[in-house]
Amino acid sequence: MALFQTYETVGIKEDISEIISNITPTKTPFQSAIGNEKTTQTVFQWQQDSLRAVAAAPVLEGADGSDVSVTPTVMKTNTTQIFAETVKVSGTLDATSTYGRARESAYQLAKSSAQLKRDLENAFVGTAQAIANGSDSVARQMAGAQTQINTSGTSNVIYTGGTSTPMTEAMLLSALQVCYTAGADPSVVQVTPANSLILAAYAAASGRYRTLQTAGAGDKTLINVVNLYVSPFGEVKVQLNRFLKAAESAFVFDPSMWSKVTLRPWFRETLAKTGDSLKQMIIGEFSLKHKNASASALVVEAVSTGF
Repeated sequence: MALFQTYETVGIKEDISEIISNITPTKTPFQSAIGNEKTTQTVFQWQQDSLRAVAAAPVLEGADGSDVSVTPTVMKTNTTQIFAETVKVSGTLDATSTYGRARESAYQLAKSSAQLKRDLENAFVGTAQAIANGSDSVARQMAGAQTQINTSGTSNVIYTGGTSTPMTEAMLLSALQVCYTAGADPSVVQVTPANSLILAAYAAASGRYRTLQTAGAGDKTLINVVNLYVSPFGEVKVQLNRFLKAAESAFVFDPSMWSKVTLRPWFRETLAKTGDSLKQMIIGEFSLKHKNASASALVVEAVSTGF
């Protein structure tokens, strides 16, 4: 042939990137915000209390002391939950040269670690997970954030009035107010991506301002986001959380009132070898503690049905 081209060539080396792109989100903002505690039991307890209502009762001079109504503390309970994932890679695959990673088993372990971290965030805030003590045939399950928030008396759950009914600013203020009235000082409000747009729209209300930044000639940036919400009840940081339960418009909380409780931190266990493969498990055992049920609040896209 007069002109030899790539179309006729045999043995051209493949051009495959050595980088594996993974778009799946791995940020876990609730875990990052709260504190950490350790436990030595699968079932652990803590107590919560509150002061009586203020009184306006003057005392006569020389009067005898009067008995005050004493209320006991409230005992709260949660259980730990095991998170685990097993990776099994054949000896041949680990010995094979692959693009984007040195060893397949190491890559799959790293991937499983990220996946389990997401599972833990989902257990914390992604579902209204109720406590289950478990048995020899039923796995233990921790109580998630939603089921540790006060719903009795002056409920800390604010309802929008219907499914897919958007949150109003008045509802967000109500959530902040109920926490403040109880004595809490919430400093964070986490929202789903969809509800971050609703908060951004608050900034467009009459009499409010959006910032137009000018860094240089022809370089202008319109800022349309609410990162800090200043209310009559204090300042709260606004954070996105992809894992937050979809029906929840806002999760208002004080990070110091929550703790990730650890019985067993993440570790890797090499399982018994039963053939020409490497089997490894990543395991961790965790739970969640809300130190006082009235310290946080939710705005939920639904009618009040006893959340």
